[in-house]
Amino acid sequence: QNGVTIFKGIPYAQAPVGTLRWKPTQPVKNWKGIRKCEHFGASAMQSKPVPFMMWTEEFISPPEPLSEDCLFLNIWTAARTAREKRPVIVWIHGGGFTGGAGSCAVYDGAEISKMGIVYVTINYRLGIFGFLAHPELTKESGGKASGNYGFLDQIEALKWIKKNIAAFGGDPLNITIAGQSAGSFSINALVASPLAKGLFHKAIAESGGLMKGRIVKSLSEAETAGQDFVAKLKASGIDEARSMSAEELQEMAGKMPLGSFSPVFDNYVLPADILALFQQGKHNDVPLLTGWVAGDAAIMGGQLLSAEKYIEQTKQRYGEKAGDFLRIFPAGSDDEAKQSQAKLSISQFAGLQSHLWSINNKSASFLYEFSFVPTDKPGFPNYGAFHTSEVPFAFHTLKLWKRPWQERDLAMEKIMSSYWVNFAKTGNPNGIGLPEWKSYNKATGIIMELGEKIEAKPGLFKKEFYFLENL
Repeated sequence: QNGVTIFKGIPYAQAPVGTLRWKPTQPVKNWKGIRKCEHFGASAMQSKPVPFMMWTEEFISPPEPLSEDCLFLNIWTAARTAREKRPVIVWIHGGGFTGGAGSCAVYDGAEISKMGIVYVTINYRLGIFGFLAHPELTKESGGKASGNYGFLDQIEALKWIKKNIAAFGGDPLNITIAGQSAGSFSINALVASPLAKGLFHKAIAESGGLMKGRIVKSLSEAETAGQDFVAKLKASGIDEARSMSAEELQEMAGKMPLGSFSPVFDNYVLPADILALFQQGKHNDVPLLTGWVAGDAAIMGGQLLSAEKYIEQTKQRYGEKAGDFLRIFPAGSDDEAKQSQAKLSISQFAGLQSHLWSINNKSASFLYEFSFVPTDKPGFPNYGAFHTSEVPFAFHTLKLWKRPWQERDLAMEKIMSSYWVNFAKTGNPNGIGLPEWKSYNKATGIIMELGEKIEAKPGLFKKEFYFLENL
């Protein structure tokens, strides 16, 4: 298509079905003859994907097929020979570790491939299939723990890419891993994991991480949740659960509390204390581009409190530190309290993660806040700069997102995708004709605001991050 060749639905591992359900990812077996790669592979098992709120059809998985047999990747390349050694971007989708796929429209790689990138998207196991921990599974693993099968899938995909991407014109020594939301959490996990060492050379993390995070369980907590699940299935144990259909398991998983199946600090895939690992410089230290969207706060949920209720809650939570907290996140009026709660939510969800990662990175780190409000879709509410809205700008896919785009949108798309591509090529987003983006450090706290104006903002969140870092 216009100089870009697309390979869809390449299996990078054996299907994790039958006896391979809830097992570490197994390398793909060779096949005979030529395999046609013209259609996307099945998305991972998940609740039926349907558009909701601001996330229209362009942002969600194709409704079908959904299958446990989902370990496929897709490659876009404009290289004409295997000798070109173009930089590689590997995209890991979001979706709260319960939904999503590498085949969503806004993840298309055609335009970014024309900018000199070999672009790859992957699927990985989700929900009950990707993150079930259980004492029987831990025992089966020979003490290597259980529960992070989705991350093991990602690692196996990176091994396949390192081994094979040269055949598609990519450079196996210049691989950037990138992801948004749960994909960003995944990037943080891969940078922390000793199992992923040497499989990538740069990282892009958009909206989220695992340090001081609330979605990660200890192994014992995750195993208890797994035992509760197996009990609800009325199964005698893991073997009987393996004999049940994927649909039965997915249906029961949908009845479990939100977050029942999420990443696990198993001390095998994920070190038990990620923050300490970064502070000790034991992570996979690579150049980093990371940030968040101004509307990320909205997905944290919960009702915004009045100033009175907010102050009361702060005193209950922080005791003798409440006064210091309220100086940083003030509540002199209801409006000010709401602004403080939004800033606190952004900080806790993604901002503090970016800060902590960056200040413990020896390699250069570049931080952003995306505050640009995409042009409205007629008949839809204006959701502002909402969670995930930056992705089509960064990967040059606005034409696949059905809105009446204006010149301002197209200008932002051109600038952002140039930053992202430059970073993948060199580890630095800067380039000719682009506003200068300075690296982040603790002294200046410079963050690039990608909004109606694109400008460096020294100390944009400086006092908030430093306070929360030590809280």
